[in-house]
Amino acid sequence: MSFDLRQRWQIGSVEIPSRLALAPMAGVSVQAFRRQARRFGAGLVWSEMVSSAGLRHKSRRTYEYLRIASDEHPLAVQIFGSEPALMAEAARIAEAAGADLIDLNFGCPVRKVTATGAGAALLEQPRLACRIVAEVTAAASAPVTVKLRSGIEPGSRTCIELGPQLAGSGARALVLHPRAQRQMYGGKADHSLTSELARLVEIPVVASGDISSHDRARELIEAGIAAVMIGRAAEGNPWLLSEILSGEPAEPSQAQIAAELVHFMRETARELGDPRAGSFLKKFYGWYLGHGRFPRQLRRELVEAETLKEVERLLLAAALGAEDLLAQLEADIPRPTQTALGLPLTLSGGG
Repeated sequence: MSFDLRQRWQIGSVEIPSRLALAPMAGVSVQAFRRQARRFGAGLVWSEMVSSAGLRHKSRRTYEYLRIASDEHPLAVQIFGSEPALMAEAARIAEAAGADLIDLNFGCPVRKVTATGAGAALLEQPRLACRIVAEVTAAASAPVTVKLRSGIEPGSRTCIELGPQLAGSGARALVLHPRAQRQMYGGKADHSLTSELARLVEIPVVASGDISSHDRARELIEAGIAAVMIGRAAEGNPWLLSEILSGEPAEPSQAQIAAELVHFMRETARELGDPRAGSFLKKFYGWYLGHGRFPRQLRRELVEAETLKEVERLLLAAALGAEDLLAQLEADIPRPTQTALGLPLTLSGGG
């Protein structure tokens, strides 16, 4: 395969404009994060994982994960659970909310998920895993994908055995994070497994884990991988997405960083409301301002600030020219107007 991350590709009938995808990350992948990734070159973005049980019980917080903006498409909504009927119901709800793809989480290593038989626990239940894929495929017209890990224990090759079975049950693409559940996020992702899996199935395979450079993405695409998925490396660093896509170094100025962060803060506050956003955003300050970009004292001041307005003031004062860049950025980005399942796009109202 000739290497070009800007090359279009497809999962089922869904056309995707680049071979760069943004990973689903709990506590991170809010709408503002996904929309930002699209601006920086991600061709496909993922929602946070959505509980099928939460949808069944009509949890408002769970339904909020299905708030989808009109400039996010194509978008995959990831659902998790261990009961086929509930997963099928969740898929129908996600599709009604505007999901272009339904992704099944067979890889989450966190105990509170696996203890319910969901996430990576399904790697040890191949018949149940395949039944979930089959029932979700029958329930939704959107293509169904599966995100999985290599297995439970380090050195496991469960994904090589299970992947073709999932494809045979109706999955239209597989996303492999080639770490074992027990590894959590330690060790290294073994993408020799990803390449091997891609050779075994006739559907696209997406590589996830430890991809943070153009050269690494190139190696994987040339090895037969359909696309690469970026996760933690993009936290506070959306410029990395454009760097991986183009191969050109991205070195944002302090003004660009401050402007992008303030815009991200405002969009997050529109989505979550100020009280929740204030707490949610604290982890992002270190991600954006780290790597020697700003003094540590500023990061401490942002975390200690009592309001988002005060955070904005500190950021704009610390980076000459950021206010003008912010004004231009917000003038160039249209406000989405789509709603999902009767929920407004933001808790504070507006578009």
